[in-house]
Amino acid sequence: MNGHENPHKIVALVSGGKDSTFSIYKCLKKGHKIVALAHLTPVEGQEEMDSYMYQTVGHNVVKSLETALGIKLYQGSTSGVAVTQDLSYTDTPNDEVEDLYHLLSRVKSETGCTAVCSGAIFSTYQKNRVERVCERLGLVSIAPLWQRDQDPLLAEMIESGFTIRIIKVASIGLGRDHLGSTADQLIGHFRGINKKFGFNVCGEGGEYESLVTDCPLFSHRLVLGGVQQVCHSADDMAPVWYETFESFELEEKHGVKEMGLVERAAVAGS
Repeated sequence: MNGHENPHKIVALVSGGKDSTFSIYKCLKKGHKIVALAHLTPVEGQEEMDSYMYQTVGHNVVKSLETALGIKLYQGSTSGVAVTQDLSYTDTPNDEVEDLYHLLSRVKSETGCTAVCSGAIFSTYQKNRVERVCERLGLVSIAPLWQRDQDPLLAEMIESGFTIRIIKVASIGLGRDHLGSTADQLIGHFRGINKKFGFNVCGEGGEYESLVTDCPLFSHRLVLGGVQQVCHSADDMAPVWYETFESFELEEKHGVKEMGLVERAAVAGS
C-alpha cells in the first residue's frame, strides 16, 4: 500500500535524520496532516545498535522534534534484533519489527491516524516491514522518497533549507574528520566517492547517518552540547565513527514560532 490519493492523518516515523524529516515535509506539501511522531530507541544502556531497521545514533535528541515541530512524540524501545532477515517479512516474535507494531498500535488507538510515513528510499527490506506492520493495523504506508535518484534528492533537501549534520560514518572515503560536517559541505565529496566506489549519496547503503538540526518546518533550531566522537570499528578501509551528545538546547526562531506547522510548510520553497 503506497498510494495516497486522499489526505491522511499521518503518524511519521522519525529518527532525527534527513530522510524521515524530509518525508514529513513532502507529506505536508501534499496536504496530509501529521498527527503524531513515532520513534524507537535502543534499550537502556545502549547508545548505538547495528539495527537493520532503525537509526539509533543520536537517539537522545529526537525528543527535540516534539517542540520543534509542535507534534506529540510517541516513543518505545527496541531490541534491535532481526530474528528473520528474509527480504519479505513474516510476523515473528521478538523481532525488532514487532517493537514497531506495538508502538504504532498504541499511536493508532490514541490518535485515530490513518497512515504511516517513512523515509525509505531504496531499502526494500525496510519498506516491506513497514508495509506489513501497516497491513496488520489497517493503515496506509506512505514513502514519499521511494526510489528517488539520490543525488538530486540530497540536493533538493539542501536547497529546501535543511541543515543536515553528519553524525555517523561507515564507508570507504569517509572518516572521523567528516563527523559534524553538514551535507551542503560534503555533497561534492559524496559525488566524488560515488564515481570512485559507487557510494550512495543519500547514505542508503549505511555509509553515513545524519541529524537535521534546522529546517523550514522547525520553530526552534537544535543546538548540540557535549559532543563526543566514538570509534565503533577501527577498520583500515572503512572505519566506523559516530557522535554522541550530552545535551541539547532549542533555540527559538523569531517570526517562525508563531506560525503553525502547515503554514511553515506552505511558505517553505514557495
